[in-house]
Amino acid sequence: LDYIQAARYDQMIHHYKVSMDEFMGMGFGWVVKKATINYKRSLVMGDIMIVHTQVLQIDGTDAIIDYEIINKKTTKVCCDGQMIYTMINLNSGRAEKIPDDIREKYLI
Repeated sequence: LDYIQAARYDQMIHHYKVSMDEFMGMGFGWVVKKATINYKRSLVMGDIMIVHTQVLQIDGTDAIIDYEIINKKTTKVCCDGQMIYTMINLNSGRAEKIPDDIREKYLI
């Protein structure tokens, strides 16, 4: 889960042009609502992995993200799954509808 989260933060910077720090500066944050992991094969110490993530859908307060982790050497998928993130207002701690400008950036 940490690798997926790190990949999402990297994706925010490189594809959406908004770092997590900037996102939080706007008063927003993300919390994991649901995580599904389908394990297919193991990675061992020293293996290098590639993490792909993609926004599948944005619905109200939630962003549904598909992901896969691939062993770089073998190019085989080690696991895949889906994460559902809920956007929250950092001041209230409550779920908040994802604004259109953020929605547009995430659905590229």
